[in-house]
Amino acid sequence: MPLPAPVTQAILPSSFPIVPSIACRARLPSRRRLVDRRTACLVSVGTGTEAAMKIAQVETLRADAGWRLFSFLKVTTDDGLVGWSEYSESFGSAGLSSVIDALTPLIIGRDPTRWEEVTAWLQVMTRQSRGGLNQQAIAAIENALLDIAARARGISVAALFGGPIRERIPVYWSHFASYRVRNAAHIGVPAIRSRADVARHAAEVKDRGFKALKTNILVPGPDGSLFQYSPGFGRHAGWPELNWDNRLLAELRAHLRSIRDAVGPEMGIHLDTNFHFRTEGFQRIAETVAPFNLTWLEIDIHDPQALGTIKRMAPCPIASAETLHGRRDFRPYLEQYSMDVGIVDVIWNGLGESIKIASLCDVYEVNCAPHNFYGNLCSMISATFSACIPNFRVMEIDIDSVAWRDEFTPPPVIEDGELVMPTGPGWGVEVNEAAIRARPPK
Repeated sequence: MPLPAPVTQAILPSSFPIVPSIACRARLPSRRRLVDRRTACLVSVGTGTEAAMKIAQVETLRADAGWRLFSFLKVTTDDGLVGWSEYSESFGSAGLSSVIDALTPLIIGRDPTRWEEVTAWLQVMTRQSRGGLNQQAIAAIENALLDIAARARGISVAALFGGPIRERIPVYWSHFASYRVRNAAHIGVPAIRSRADVARHAAEVKDRGFKALKTNILVPGPDGSLFQYSPGFGRHAGWPELNWDNRLLAELRAHLRSIRDAVGPEMGIHLDTNFHFRTEGFQRIAETVAPFNLTWLEIDIHDPQALGTIKRMAPCPIASAETLHGRRDFRPYLEQYSMDVGIVDVIWNGLGESIKIASLCDVYEVNCAPHNFYGNLCSMISATFSACIPNFRVMEIDIDSVAWRDEFTPPPVIEDGELVMPTGPGWGVEVNEAAIRARPPK
């Protein structure tokens, strides 16, 4: 039997864009006006239809943000339409900009409005190294293309997905007290050193209209000042064993008591324990938090059965999954009924894939919350996710950050603990490129 003919690039559908004929391009009106974008000339090629708009340039930009970087992706089409996304190159994602640069030749010349095709092609081309930085790079590209696709139609990205379902997004103040322990100088606020400082900060959060906050485990150091307990990130002694002890549990009780007494019984309190324990330690933490009526206990662990064991004994809801990539990673956690709330990182997964993840979670009666500890553009992307899915829980947002926050306009509007969705096209905001370029990484 003869061997089958090899598959060549020429017969792969839409593997590379085919440029419309000169005659057709001559008839194309400029798409700089909305009406022209909506009526752009289309040309049939084989079995597909190729739009005239093409990706012409991809550029990464990074700005100093104190203890981290704000990183942005700018995608420009052949007629000057620009789409933006934000990604994170901090906390384990070093080199992400280089991965985006490496993928760029694969998308130059493609139609940005066919973002699903572009991301599928990138998944094919990175299949032998799935997830990780490759997935984060694809997500950054996807989110920028969604901005272009929406702007080309003069609509919001939410409208591309049939939304929004809601126009006001309940949010919680994330990294409560933690950032003021570690990064007060960058934020420009007094440092938190004691339980009394924590209580005063909690009262401030309530006074500013927030209905919920999320904190970490804060314990006294040798000098008596509080520090964030985080052996799972290798910041101090305690790794790689990740053990617990009774003193730690007592300090956790004192921390949560200082917050609950300051804000009263109605304020939502979330506790994020990250990767800082093993299964038995997370079980002891769950027992310790029982008196404080947490909205959720957040746990990161890479074994869905272990997480399910914790969930079944926990006195409060369990939230997890912020480090997972795609529906394939989420599926075993859902099949094990490991969590009450699925935390989806829209910046790592891309909005399109994130909405698919939320749909899968919905099948298992699990609500979703975005993982959003980045800059303001990421907040708009996460807010779009929150606005579009039916099974939404609450949105994370960092209020404490560097003093400069003019990277786009208008800034996020938060009223009574809710983010008000912007109404403009794309992500609803305009990026201040000059402000970003004025603050290069140090």
